[in-house]
Amino acid sequence: QVQLVESGGELVQPGGSLRLSCAASGIIFSSYAMAWYRQAPGKEREAVATITSVGRTNYSDSVKGRFTISRDNTKNTVYLQMNSLKPEDTAVYYCNANFRVVLGPRVDYWGQGTQVTVSS
Repeated sequence: QVQLVESGGELVQPGGSLRLSCAASGIIFSSYAMAWYRQAPGKEREAVATITSVGRTNYSDSVKGRFTISRDNTKNTVYLQMNSLKPEDTAVYYCNANFRVVLGPRVDYWGQGTQVTVSS
């Protein structure tokens, strides 16, 4: 029922740009916080960027100033614009949707992941 479908991951050269998209279905999209996570082999999974249901954003230090998360509630889609890409940005990027009922646990949904490779 709930689906998060990422697209846009590909091979890109250092210094290049890429935009990832995540289309959500099966949720009331505007009620969810959205996030992009990434994981590279041998590294911890990292929350790269988050955007709340009211549009507040947050970024990891490693991508701040280079990446921008945005959402289009009319399209049930969240985006990650990635600029000035570095080889260390190479990872599988995962779309995340999450919410928390007051005084309840956080619920997370995940996309399948999309590979971003930054290499010459």
